[in-house]
Amino acid sequence: MRALLKRVTRAPGGRRGKWLVLAAWLIVAVALGPLAGKLGDVEDTSANAFLPRGAESARVNTELEKFRTDTVMPAVVVYTGEAAEAKAAADRTAFAQFVPAGEEISRPVPSDDGKALMTVVPLDTEDDITGRIDELREIAGANAPPGVDIEVGGPAGSLTDQVAVFDGLDSTLLVATALVVAVLLLITYRSPILWLLPLLSVGFAAVLTQVTTYLLAKHAGLPVDPQSAGVLMVLVFGVGTDYALLLIARYREELHRRTDRHEAMRIALGRSGPAILASAGTIAVGLACLAFADINSSRSLGLVGAIGVVCGLLAMVTVLPALLVITGRWVFWPFVPRHGTPARKARTVWSRIGTAVARRPRWSWMMSVAATGILALSATGISMGLSQAEMFQDKPESVVAQERISAHYPSGASDPAKIVTSTSQAAEVRAAAATVDGVARVEKAADRTPDGELTTLSVVLADAPDSQAAKDTIDELRDAVHEVSGSGALVGGTTAQTLDTQRAADRDLTTVIPIVLLVVLGVLIWLLRALVAPLLLLATVVLSYFAALGASNLLFEHVLGFAGVDWSIPLMGFVFLVALGIDYNIFLMHRVKEEAARLGHSRGVLEGLTSTGGVITSAGIVLAATFAVFAGLPLVTMAQMGVLVGIGVLLDTFLVRTVLVPALALDLGRWFWWPGRLFHRLADRGGDAEGSPASPSAGDRAHEPA
Repeated sequence: MRALLKRVTRAPGGRRGKWLVLAAWLIVAVALGPLAGKLGDVEDTSANAFLPRGAESARVNTELEKFRTDTVMPAVVVYTGEAAEAKAAADRTAFAQFVPAGEEISRPVPSDDGKALMTVVPLDTEDDITGRIDELREIAGANAPPGVDIEVGGPAGSLTDQVAVFDGLDSTLLVATALVVAVLLLITYRSPILWLLPLLSVGFAAVLTQVTTYLLAKHAGLPVDPQSAGVLMVLVFGVGTDYALLLIARYREELHRRTDRHEAMRIALGRSGPAILASAGTIAVGLACLAFADINSSRSLGLVGAIGVVCGLLAMVTVLPALLVITGRWVFWPFVPRHGTPARKARTVWSRIGTAVARRPRWSWMMSVAATGILALSATGISMGLSQAEMFQDKPESVVAQERISAHYPSGASDPAKIVTSTSQAAEVRAAAATVDGVARVEKAADRTPDGELTTLSVVLADAPDSQAAKDTIDELRDAVHEVSGSGALVGGTTAQTLDTQRAADRDLTTVIPIVLLVVLGVLIWLLRALVAPLLLLATVVLSYFAALGASNLLFEHVLGFAGVDWSIPLMGFVFLVALGIDYNIFLMHRVKEEAARLGHSRGVLEGLTSTGGVITSAGIVLAATFAVFAGLPLVTMAQMGVLVGIGVLLDTFLVRTVLVPALALDLGRWFWWPGRLFHRLADRGGDAEGSPASPSAGDRAHEPA
C-alpha cells in the first residue's frame, strides 16, 4: 500500500504532474458533464423500488402489469358538506375528458351517514399523472359552494404528493449543502480564497459521482431511486469536505517545516493518505453492506452512497492537492504558513483538554460512558412506524382526502387490497376473502388478463389502510386465500406493502448490522495493527449510535412533534453513524499511532489529540451541518435521518473522539496496542506506557512538530 500511495502522491504533488492532474479532471468534467444531468432519467419511482425483494406485495405489482387495467390508476375525489351533490355532478362531467377509452367515472357514491360523496376517476398511467391530478384539483376547487370541502386523493393523488416531495430535491439539496459547506469553510479558514479549493474539488467529485451512478444504473442494473439520489450529493459534499480539511491541515503543517511546497504536499499526502484511504474504505464498504438488505430502497442508498464516497476520495487525493500546489502558499492569506515558524501555538484548547483528560483518564471515560448511556436509555421508548398521514411534515391533500374517507366510509374504500389469483379458482378465493374479519366487502367487478389465466379482485378493508388493524386483516386474508388449492393467490396493495416493508426492516437489522460491524472491525485491525484498540473504538461508536438514537427520539417526540420513527431509520442510521463515526476515530488514532511510535504512548495520545483536534472538530461540524439540511425537508423519514446522523456525528466529534477514546487509551497504556508491533516496541523502550518516551532519533526529530 505504501508503494501505491507513493506513486499516487507523486502526480498531484509534482511540478509537472499537478498540471496533468488538473487537465485530466477538466477533460473528464467537460466530456462527461452532460451525462451528470441525466441521473433523473434512470431513477426508479415505481412502488417496487421501495419494497422488499420477493415480497408478496411486490409480486402482486409485477403480476398486475399483465392486466389490461395495469395502465389505470384511480384518483378519488371526496366532497363533504350539505350542498355537495350539484358540485359533484358538475365535476363528474368536467372530469370525463381525462378518462381513458373503455373506462368511466363512477357516479358520486354517498356515505352511509349522508355527509359525504366520493367519485372515483380512472386515470391513464401512460399520461402525466401528476399533471392530471393538478388539473383535477383545479377543476374541483373552482366555484366550490360555500361550506363544501373538496379533496382529491386516492392512489393517484398520493403518488402526486410523493412526487412533489422529491421534485427538485436534488437541486434543492445541492444548493443548500453547497451554501452550508461554503459558509463553514469560510469560517474555518478565514481566508477569502482557500475555501474555494475544497468546494471546487467537491464539485468535480459530484460530477464524477453522478456520471458513474448514471452509467452503472443504465448499463449494470444499479438500483437508483429519488431518495438515494438526493442523499448522494449530501454524502459527497460532507465526506469530501472532511477529507479536504484533513489533507489541508497536514499540508499546512508541512509548509511550516519545508521550503518546497511540492515536497510538503508529497509528505502530507503520504502521511494522511492511509487515514483517508481507511476512512473512505470503511464508509464505502459499510454502506455497500446494505446490499444484503431486503428492502430495495436501502440497497439503493447503500450502493449509490458507496460510489459517492469512492468518487469523493479520488477527487480529494488528486485534484485538491494539485490545486493547492498550483496556487502556492499565498492561498492561505492572511494566515500564510511560513517555513521555520511554529505550526500552532504552544498551548491550545485541545492541549488543555488533553491535559485535563490525562489527569484522571479513568474518571473521564467513565463519565463519558455514563453520559452517553443516559441518552441511550431514551431509545428504549421509541414508537416505531409512521402512518401515511404521518409521513409528511405538512399534510398533503391526499392525506386529508383519506381522513375524510375514513370518517364517512369504510376506511379502506379509497385504497382496497388487491388479490391476484388464477381465474379458475377466482370464485373460491372471493368466497374465502369475504369470510375474513376486517373485510368490509369484496368488490363484484373483477379484471382478467388478456389470456384469461389470471383475475384480480379488489377487497375493501374495514379499517384505515395504514392502521395496525388493517395489517392484521392482511395477514388473515393471506392465510385464507393461500388455503384455496391451486389458486396461487397473492395479496397486495398499500396495506400489504407497508406490512411487508415493516417485517423486512426487522430482518435487515439482524442481517446487515453484524456484517457492518465485522467489516469495520477488519478495517480498524488492518489500519492499527492491533486488536484491543479496534474493539474499543468500535464499542464507542456503537454506544454513540444508541446515544444519538435516544437523543433524536427526545427531539422527535418533544420538539419536532413526530408521531414515531420510521421503520427504516434504525438500520440506515446505524450504517451511516458507524461508518461516519468511526471516521474521526480513524483520523485520531492514525495520528496517535504515528506519534506514539515517536514520543511514547502517553505523549503520543496527547500529541495526536492536540494536532487533530481542530481539523476533526471542523470536519464534524461540516458533516453534521450537511446532514442537518435534511431536517427541513417535507418528508419525515429524510428529516429523521438527517437529525439522527447530525446528532451522532456531533457526539462522536465532541465527546467520543475528544474525551472517551483518549481517556481509554491513556488508562490502558501500551495495552491499548496489544498484540501489535507497537505494543512490543513500547515495552522494549521501557516506561513509555507511563508517558516517559525514549529520546527520538535524529531522523524522528526531523519530523517532530514545531
